[in-house]
Amino acid sequence: MRKSIIVLSVVLFAQWNLMAGAAQKSGDAADSKPKDEVVNIPKSEQSITQHKIVIGGTVISYAATAGTLIVRDAKDQPCASIGYFAYTKNDVVDPGRRPITFAYNGGPGSSSIWLHMGALGPKRIVTADAAATPPPPYKTVDNEASILDRTDLVMIDPVGTGFSKAVGEAKDKDFWGVDPDIESISKFIRQYVTDNGRWNSPKYLLGESYGTTRSAGVVDYLQVKEAMAFNGVILVSMATDFEVGDVSPDCYRPLPLNLPTYTAVAWYHKILPDPPAELAPLLNEVRAFAIGEYLHALMQGSDLPDNERKAILAKLHRYTGLSVDYLDKSDLRVNTFQFCKELLRGRLETVGWLDARFRGVAFDPFGKYAEYDPQDSSTTPAFTAAFLDYLHRDLNFRPGTTYIMQADIWKTWDYRHKVEGQEVPQWLVNTGVDLAHAMGFNPNLRVLVLQGIYDLATTFLATEYQVSHLNIRKDFRSHIEIKYYDSGHMMYLHEPSLKKFKQDLAAFIDATGRL
Repeated sequence: MRKSIIVLSVVLFAQWNLMAGAAQKSGDAADSKPKDEVVNIPKSEQSITQHKIVIGGTVISYAATAGTLIVRDAKDQPCASIGYFAYTKNDVVDPGRRPITFAYNGGPGSSSIWLHMGALGPKRIVTADAAATPPPPYKTVDNEASILDRTDLVMIDPVGTGFSKAVGEAKDKDFWGVDPDIESISKFIRQYVTDNGRWNSPKYLLGESYGTTRSAGVVDYLQVKEAMAFNGVILVSMATDFEVGDVSPDCYRPLPLNLPTYTAVAWYHKILPDPPAELAPLLNEVRAFAIGEYLHALMQGSDLPDNERKAILAKLHRYTGLSVDYLDKSDLRVNTFQFCKELLRGRLETVGWLDARFRGVAFDPFGKYAEYDPQDSSTTPAFTAAFLDYLHRDLNFRPGTTYIMQADIWKTWDYRHKVEGQEVPQWLVNTGVDLAHAMGFNPNLRVLVLQGIYDLATTFLATEYQVSHLNIRKDFRSHIEIKYYDSGHMMYLHEPSLKKFKQDLAAFIDATGRL
């Protein structure tokens, strides 16, 4: 589905290129146009429907708004029409004091349907757990785990996804980069808050995968440039520092950070040569080995003594289930795509990248890398069909038009990021810098990180590494908490994890909505 797949390589720079100006004409410009010419000014659209849902035994009446909102550039000219889905509780005495959460998925290039219809919204698409969901008809149910009992919700589709597109003289590609994406989403949020009288509401950002990259930049942008303080940021499958997920052959830094997840996945699939009954103690052991002996061995390169190399190979075999011969020929370096392919090669199967509990057919028994992600193929058809049915049938919005679930805009995405006060942009984005600044700028800001144990796209030790390297004051470290789930990147697809997901969100909002 590629909604939250992170492309960990540098791509061609997509220039921010808004066309401005026109050839000067003699006389008054208005007089030179045909009198019957109609200027096409884009307008916002809305479809509002009324619904009810029972959450926690309480009936909640709410309005569902499917719409588009026009955002403007620095010259106050319309530049983008951004699609969104808003759910607001009815009969609220003072909506200005009710919490509101802005949420989106990642990619870059993903619409918001996965969080929308998998976890947060009042409707949920049912999929099989760690297995392929059968063909249609698919099942959509009331989502008792929706956060609508705690907060209003606005799901945002970035430009190039959903119904969102550039307007006026702008082009879609103008928004396809770290910084223009942060700016456009920030402008949407500011406009929505202003239009709907929500400046005084407790405010939250919730992003998944690349959406966490975005959130770290957006919260700093809005707090510093728009004086819009936030109560909390929720990071689902954290990916603020792209270097920790780099899969290029010459980059060894991510390898130790991935190792404990390899252990968890091999334990789940019963591949470990000497599996323990309990996983948690083993993961602590592997954490220590990964950032100790293993990292030290990788740093030595070809200078690693033979006896140490043999000891490392033996432990890697014990912790991953991969053969000593394969590990040796791989020079102790196995990236996540290789691991997905190799782990169950003997069964002619491959494991999921986003959620390694999923298994699928290995089409090329001799291939080096996994050809596809079984979690993707197992869930995307259900989300696509059920969401489109819900969009047109229940929300009554834009029937007959195309909603873009996901787009390959990551291929031309500009991953560089300009940090305030630094002359040279980061060559590969790390918005952890922005998040750290946002937490210092607003000492009351709290951060909740949600992480799946079987996620090979954003591994849990990599998440712990990013949190511990935010370069914040020690007393601010308590402002961040990490919650773990026995599932993958989209932990909410696992129903027990979905319930915990809701409990963790509810507790976070309850604790931070009235600081």
